[in-house]
Amino acid sequence: MTYQTGHNMIVGLDIGTSKVVALIAEVLPGDELHVVGMGTSPTRGLKKGVVVDIESTVQSIQQAIDEAQQLAECHVHSAYVGLAGSHIRSQNSDGSVAIHNGEVSRKDLERVLDAAQAVPIAADQRILHTLAQDYIIDKQEGVRQPLGMSGVRLEARVHVVTCATNAAQNVEKCVSRCGIELDGTILEQLASATAVLTDDEMELGVCLVDIGSGTADIAIFTEGAIRYTAVIPVAGDQVTNDIAMALRTPTQYAEEIKIRYACALAKLTHPDETIKVPSVGDRAPRDLSRQALAEVVEARYEELFQLIHAKIRSSGYEDMIPAGIVLTGGTAKMEGAVELAEEVFHMPVRVGGPQGIKGMSELLRNPVYSTAVGLLIYGLNKQKDGAPAEHGEVAKDLNKPSAMQRIRRWIQNNF
Repeated sequence: MTYQTGHNMIVGLDIGTSKVVALIAEVLPGDELHVVGMGTSPTRGLKKGVVVDIESTVQSIQQAIDEAQQLAECHVHSAYVGLAGSHIRSQNSDGSVAIHNGEVSRKDLERVLDAAQAVPIAADQRILHTLAQDYIIDKQEGVRQPLGMSGVRLEARVHVVTCATNAAQNVEKCVSRCGIELDGTILEQLASATAVLTDDEMELGVCLVDIGSGTADIAIFTEGAIRYTAVIPVAGDQVTNDIAMALRTPTQYAEEIKIRYACALAKLTHPDETIKVPSVGDRAPRDLSRQALAEVVEARYEELFQLIHAKIRSSGYEDMIPAGIVLTGGTAKMEGAVELAEEVFHMPVRVGGPQGIKGMSELLRNPVYSTAVGLLIYGLNKQKDGAPAEHGEVAKDLNKPSAMQRIRRWIQNNF
């Protein structure tokens, strides 16, 4: 069928280092998301989450969008886009203002968030998100939703995320050249967390680690709010490169071997298991022990988990995440990754896939699609008219679409 103008539709566009994923979802009654279109395309235009080739990236985005449009039988005008990369910076801050008329209004919330985000940032950076953690009214701490409460002074604790201006502009330029407007640019691990983590985990204290091809993105939540974010420029591509070097095989074959045969913990493999390894040039393929492959992969995964553990330790929240670690992203799917992670982190670890959507749900529960699904859910939360900022959600977003963009948001008959 073809969707007509007036249907409430949301598009999520995950522009990753190895692939672009485009998802189109219809908002059903009761604010449920039903995915009606999906497109994927490999890309070589990004390195560690940053655009390095605009033409290649534009082609990949266009291909993914075209596939999704064809499946959904509609035309995409705008999308929520994920942003990642080692240029991402973050810090916690606070601010305070006097409450007008003795009752907290939306204007008071905006003013206190403006005050809280007034932090020094590098000249080449811009604010991506100001994420509310909690509020204080007249020294009463732990207020999660202050709207309508009485008081004289309002304080806010926030998590401020910044990004490199040029990196964000290059992503925006690529999307714009495909004829698509931006509904919002969203930190990728924040989007993934929206799709993967449960309310109980975020309340108790949890660390999400989204491991893709180019970067490993970290987000720590306690008491329902985000407390810490970080990006490590080491991920799945380094594993592939190690396999290519150790096994002396071309990179494309190394990636296939990683996906089909690799294991992150050598003791889980059997010495008698063998695999065929293509050689360089016209040389014949060679037989290799799968355990030898696992030893190469384990060394890189252990290094990655140690880097992540060091970030968690330096954040000061290591003892405040009793719910443990949740791994997501394509590189988190490997056999043995959970067992190795538990040995390194000394806390519970699980692999999480996206939840809370209908349509293609079996396919989209794959951790590979966590960010793309999270962009849909995040977009739905942002579109709820008149809804106050949720505890831990973006309370003031500089990427908020204009009224005209919201009116033009979506579907137009394409046939």
